[in-house]
Amino acid sequence: MTVDTTKTGDILDERMDEILAPGTQAEQERQAETVRSRFLNTLRRAVRHIPFIEDAVASYHCAFDPKTPPASRGVLLAALAYFVLPFDIVPDFIVGLGFADDAAILLAAYRAVSQNITAEHYLKARETLKSLED
Repeated sequence: MTVDTTKTGDILDERMDEILAPGTQAEQERQAETVRSRFLNTLRRAVRHIPFIEDAVASYHCAFDPKTPPASRGVLLAALAYFVLPFDIVPDFIVGLGFADDAAILLAAYRAVSQNITAEHYLKARETLKSLED
């Protein structure tokens, strides 16, 4: 299977705002449930493919922190839901490329809300990543 990464990048650029748009309260609740149930399994598969994985996991902990502003939470939940769902622009099973679109979405979300990601979120991220090694 050949993937045209130029077209994939264009599609991702076109859809980035749509993907990261915070949904309604009901949509965010569905996203939160999906992310909670699938995050660790997806993380295990992606950990070697996303160079800023600690930032991504800190973003996860920020999304579930009640002190995180609702708009930031919405952006993070949208990005994390995209990450954990198997159907996206580049299917995750494509070796070498599968998590490229997920990484781009996670990085965009991280950059948008990084001011809300705290040292506590990073501490929890390191604990989460350490637990994957055990």
